[in-house]
Amino acid sequence: MLTKEQIEQIAVLAKLGINDNTAKLAKDLDSILSIIDELQNIDTSKVEPMSHPFDSIQRLRMDEITESDNRELYQQNAPLIEKGHYLVPRVL
Repeated sequence: MLTKEQIEQIAVLAKLGINDNTAKLAKDLDSILSIIDELQNIDTSKVEPMSHPFDSIQRLRMDEITESDNRELYQQNAPLIEKGHYLVPRVL
């Protein structure tokens, strides 16, 4: 079972805010980790690696324009636009 400190460290690493209910989180994470352990113990030595999940060639659709250009309509609500581009504050 994961400790409260381990749960808090996982939350820090994942940049998640957690409340005081670490017992339920520990139980849920333990069940997830036990499933992963079960998957790790499966013998896959007789399974051939696949380069692609499909044996046949995928039919591709024609590269055709199916939608109209609505850029001007979409940009009507934007606060700042220049030459068809959205202007946003510079972030450094």
